[in-house]
Amino acid sequence: MSKPQLEPRFAHPKYWGVWLGISTMFCLSLLPYRLQLWLGAKLGRLAMKLMKSRRKVAQQNLALCFPELSDAVRADMLKQNFENTGIALFEICMAWFWPDWRVRRHFIVEGKEHLFNALNGGKGVILIGAHFLTLEMNGRIGGMVHPGIGIYRKHNNPLQDFWFYWGRTRALKNLLDRSDFRGMVRALRQGEVIWYAPDHDYGNRRCAFVPFFAVEKAATVTGTSALARTKNTVVIPSFAQRLPKGQGYKMIFKAPLENYPTGDDIADAATTNKVIEDMVRSAPEQYMWLHRRFKTRPEGEASLYKK
Repeated sequence: MSKPQLEPRFAHPKYWGVWLGISTMFCLSLLPYRLQLWLGAKLGRLAMKLMKSRRKVAQQNLALCFPELSDAVRADMLKQNFENTGIALFEICMAWFWPDWRVRRHFIVEGKEHLFNALNGGKGVILIGAHFLTLEMNGRIGGMVHPGIGIYRKHNNPLQDFWFYWGRTRALKNLLDRSDFRGMVRALRQGEVIWYAPDHDYGNRRCAFVPFFAVEKAATVTGTSALARTKNTVVIPSFAQRLPKGQGYKMIFKAPLENYPTGDDIADAATTNKVIEDMVRSAPEQYMWLHRRFKTRPEGEASLYKK
């Protein structure tokens, strides 16, 4: 896809709201890191009170995925999740506008030898990730470890699209639309690194209903195994975890998946879900529970979300 460009038409008053938002983001990025975390947590608590429908979705997701936990434990997890959601908004400002030297002060890397062993062996790499609330910092930090290619959804507003592309390519080489399967395969054949997150519910096309946490039939895209069939490609689980007490972030790279893909899309989808589940269990309060992860059901089965 072509790179979005800054155009003269963006001076039109209909774009002034976007410019105001971007200017505010830049100003917020200048604040001390711990102050941004504190403000983000406060904003998240406010959002928990105001965003009632999203709160219900998150509550239901936690109840579906962690039935073994008590109501009190899940309620505390919900509160932490909204605090982390507020922090994530400030992390967009950090990821887009912080200079490299400031980012480097706030992260450590674990397991990068898995990534570089694959690259040194001439492999294309799929970094299988998930929609953690640290998503934007994940892209910035991961790109600083090794610049790769991100997958994203193009925005309808062209000025917003420009800024999302600009912000996310501060450290990445390029972004590909999530529907550009051929572009992904071409990049892998060229030995590139692609970040790919198959954990959202994208409907019943090209999906398998396989377990995710305690939900036995979660609609899961089969695109990961399809991409992994690209010659000379490995799949490495990777995610960024926010550390406690304002200590920054840990960028984690796991060992490549073995015997993957198997050729069985259903079994492979179950494998990717288990990989993502293990990631989420390490920091469940940092996962995007506000998304209706289980909205698509097998034909004839009732919705898991109350209206």
